[in-house]
Amino acid sequence: MDKLEIEKELIKKGFKYVCGVDEVGRGPLAGPVVCAAVIMPIDNVIEGVDDSKKLTAKKREALYDLILENAVDYAICRIEPQIIDEINILEATKLCMKNAVESLKTKPDFVITDGNMKLDIAIPQKSIIKGDALSYSIGAASVIAKVYRDRLMTEFSAQYKEYGFDKNMGYGTAQHCNALTLFGLTPIHRRSFTKKWQK
Repeated sequence: MDKLEIEKELIKKGFKYVCGVDEVGRGPLAGPVVCAAVIMPIDNVIEGVDDSKKLTAKKREALYDLILENAVDYAICRIEPQIIDEINILEATKLCMKNAVESLKTKPDFVITDGNMKLDIAIPQKSIIKGDALSYSIGAASVIAKVYRDRLMTEFSAQYKEYGFDKNMGYGTAQHCNALTLFGLTPIHRRSFTKKWQK
């Protein structure tokens, strides 16, 4: 399967800068949702770019540096737990994606997003189910967002040692849920996701 098929079709139609967008961290109990927007050159493809969930942490780290070095432009944005609690995770994800696109210095001509998100942007767009596995640009965005967020959660784990954020990345593993029962919520927990542990 040609992961550049979508991009090539759009470029053939006259869209020069095609931007892939993806998010990481919709499901965790703690930490921000993170989105990346990236415009990749299609004449210099990086081997191995794929849906970040299919790659090992080591492979993602190696690809992260290559993607940032080769990208025409990229932007990473995050929406903190307090905003997620205020506006809900779906709206927070859409806002995060919109912010990432609008933070690019190179304005894209077309935006492709993973999933079925309709963004509030004045640029032609298309959402693609499983786009991170089907599109090179969205796959690159998924790697950037995942590595950025994993590094962030690893930093938080040094601050909140009991929760194992460096292993679970904020997802509700048995260890994480047990720590919530024993120690309660931290400032980075999403209140709307952790109601059963609230006193």
